[in-house]
Amino acid sequence: RAKMQIAQSVAAFRKLHESGCFVLPNPWDIGSAVYLQHLGFKALATTSAGFAFSQGLPDLDSAIPMATMLAHFRQIVGATSLPVNADFQSGYAREPEGVARTVTLCVQTGVAGLSIEDATHDTLLEKPLSIERIRAARTAIDASGVPVVLTARCEAWLIEPSKRAREAIDRLVAFADAGADCLFAPGILEPQSIAAVIKAVAPKPVNVLVSSPQAGLSVAKLADLGVRRISVGVALACTAWGAFMRAAKSIASTGEFGALADAAPSDELNNLFLARKNR
Repeated sequence: RAKMQIAQSVAAFRKLHESGCFVLPNPWDIGSAVYLQHLGFKALATTSAGFAFSQGLPDLDSAIPMATMLAHFRQIVGATSLPVNADFQSGYAREPEGVARTVTLCVQTGVAGLSIEDATHDTLLEKPLSIERIRAARTAIDASGVPVVLTARCEAWLIEPSKRAREAIDRLVAFADAGADCLFAPGILEPQSIAAVIKAVAPKPVNVLVSSPQAGLSVAKLADLGVRRISVGVALACTAWGAFMRAAKSIASTGEFGALADAAPSDELNNLFLARKNR
């Protein structure tokens, strides 16, 4: 994207965080990104797991080289006119200086936002180090001159359940103070806990991950709690994988093709992508 387009995209993404509640769905390739824009979503976010699975790789920081991930960001950014948030995992670096360098490269892909996690290989990084990493990311973004939205992710809810609530809130408050624009603790699903996080980091916006229907959450319920942003992570990719796996298993085990009855209409997809190509 040209500098003007990037500036407009970042401004639009920032505005979405100012009021109301919006869904930030997670495409894993160009086709899924184009379809999500077609449905009217206002912004998109990449999913490291969804992309990894599409490449036949596990969801590990080390599985996808940074250059490949940055190229993926450019691909998604170029696929639509929507703002894109980059799932930058743990920033491809441990020390703050390294995070500053890699975040600078991430911003150059044209994304409107990026998220940095405080864990690597299912291990929480030390709190002081995690805070300095967010501060370094903020400094790098400010130095770039492109005010992308910095989301700080605390993984405590997923990694250390015994002390998740207190640890996550403490870290998110510290991350907010260190310059994060948006706060995110994947795994938080109980309304009381969500409300506690929102209150703790106010007035900064909070992202909530909804990856299954079991939590009984909806956009309306989360909006009422004060959630600003809702993402679905790898859930859409896994939903697609679920349909593919069920159909393939059925063909392999029965020799019948009844499972293909639920397939998406190829004409609908073809017409959508044909219209995009002809623009």
